[in-house]
Parts: sequence; C-alpha cells; structure tokens
Amino acid sequence: QAIENQLKICGYKSNVDVIALYLARQGLRSIPSLSQFRRLRYLWINNNKIQDLTFLIKNYYLTELYLNNNELTDISGALKHLCSLQILFLHNNELKKLGKTVKELKGMISLQTLNLFQNPLAYDPDYRLYVIYFLPSVQLLDRKLVTQRERESALHLYNPKRAWVVQSIAFGKRVDTDTSLGTAVGSNRCTQPARRLIMPSGREFGNNTNKVPFEDPEDAVLVRATTRSLMEFSSVDWNKVATCQERRLKNKPEEPLEKLTVQFR
Repeated sequence: QAIENQLKICGYKSNVDVIALYLARQGLRSIPSLSQFRRLRYLWINNNKIQDLTFLIKNYYLTELYLNNNELTDISGALKHLCSLQILFLHNNELKKLGKTVKELKGMISLQTLNLFQNPLAYDPDYRLYVIYFLPSVQLLDRKLVTQRERESALHLYNPKRAWVVQSIAFGKRVDTDTSLGTAVGSNRCTQPARRLIMPSGREFGNNTNKVPFEDPEDAVLVRATTRSLMEFSSVDWNKVATCQERRLKNKPEEPLEKLTVQFR
C-alpha cells in the first residue's frame, strides 16, 4: 500500500518510469520485491524496521540507497550486485561483523559515500582504516573525508610489504665514468687495497692495429670492468619527509635526510 501511495503521489503511469521511490518513516517491517521498477535509481527506506533486503535483488541501477535507522543485522548476498551504487547509508543498524559487511561492498567500484557509524562493527579499533583499505573508492566515510594520511596508514597496517615498496622508490640514473685504475667505485662496497696494475708498454691495447697483451690476465679484466658505465640508485625513507603543513607548524630546523646510494655495473 505504501508503494502504491507513492506511485499515485508522483504520478507515475508505468513501472518503467519509476526512478525514485520514497518509503521512509512508514513503520515497514518488510517490503515486497521491487523488481518491477527496473530503472529505479534512488531509494529511501530509512527509519523503518527492515531486517531483510532480498527485495532489492533485481534493482541493478540503484545509485543512491538509504537504509539507515533500521534493524539490519546482516547484508550478505543482498547488495553486492549494486555495482552502480554511489551513496549508501547503513548507519544506526545492528551490523556486527565488519569483515562480512565490507566483503559485501567490495564490488561497488563507484561507491563514494558510505555511512556505517552507530553499528556494533564501528567499535572495532581498526574499523575506519579497515574500511578505507578494502573500499578504496570511498571518499566520504561516516560524514568525514578520507585523507591521504589515512590511506597511507591503512596501507601500512594491512599491506606492509607494498607500503615499503611504495615508500622506498629509488631514483636511477646512468653514470658514465672513467674511474682511475685501482680506485674503489660505489658507496656501498667493501674497500680493498688497490692492486697496482702492470700495464703493457705503450698502452696501445685499445688500438686494433697494435694490441699489446697484459702481463697478468686479471689486470686486463679489471681495466675492462672499470671502464664500463654504472647505474646509480638513490633512495630515502619517505616516512621521515615532512609535509608542507608540518613544515609550517614546526619551528625547529629539519634534520638532513639520510640518502642511500648504490651503484651497479
């Protein structure tokens, strides 16, 4: 009856024309299937006593869904098909299992606004970071914007290996060098006493017309190695790099960053 009343109020002549349906504050405990409204995009069912969402099984085009202030304890299998959903209000229900609830929402790649506060699951100490990490498309969570710092913290908490890779980005460059013979090359190699090379007379070993062999074959190998180009990689710990805001707030001078440089042949 509530649905029929809304159709009359809005003046819809055909079920196909229905794109919005307002059923809030009707004291409803259950709702029949809404599959006849195939183009339904906006649905308000907030402030009722709904415990089951199976009536949404065919409404693939929903972009805004308001289910707050009901008696929902589980949404498994009821919402994952709503890939076009952008706004979802589920606050003030009885949802207890954080992992199970978030798993149901993972397929919503367009979801930008999500409310889950005032549910038992929201009291989990890592609740906010968990939602931010597993639902990366969400921009506004529980009426609060998701910050870049929160995304970084969530990455550190739930995927530390990837966080380490992201924050250890190396800058590589080619280094052409004519390092003098016997000099150690690279900042992170164990230094050894330089061995004096016994060079051939005339040093015309690079001339195709006059090749004079080294007295010791190892000397030829070393000369060849030291004339090759190098790849140099430098990296810093980005966790220790202050943001612009932090630089403005801090009065003490910044400590110089430690840079690690490695060279490869």
